[in-house]
Amino acid sequence: QLQFVESGGGLVQPGGSLRLSCAASGFNLNNYAVAWFRQAPGKEREGVSCINWNGGLTNSADSVKGRFTIPRENAKNTVYLHMNSLKPEDTAVYYCTRYPNFDPPVTGWGTPAAYESWGQGTQVTVST
Repeated sequence: QLQFVESGGGLVQPGGSLRLSCAASGFNLNNYAVAWFRQAPGKEREGVSCINWNGGLTNSADSVKGRFTIPRENAKNTVYLHMNSLKPEDTAVYYCTRYPNFDPPVTGWGTPAAYESWGQGTQVTVST
């Protein structure tokens, strides 16, 4: 059964860091680009970062550039989201998902409808 499981969320103070994990099962993650999205209450789901199949190509939303990175470990069938210098506006449920190709689209990579299979999400709360 194809499945994503996100973990690592929690409560952190502004300026802090978190490491999210996205573990895939039921398929070989090596064959897919992967993205992290987030959704805050009352807002649309937005793309955070994406990475191609071998880690050679990444893209990120302007709001997280310089603060978030998206490494992957294909041997562990896992993609990560390393988040630093967290801000209250980063508060959201974070989801991982796969793009049905080795490389994500150059434009439109942050469009949720382009992706298939979503995890249940992990809550990130940035607050004092």
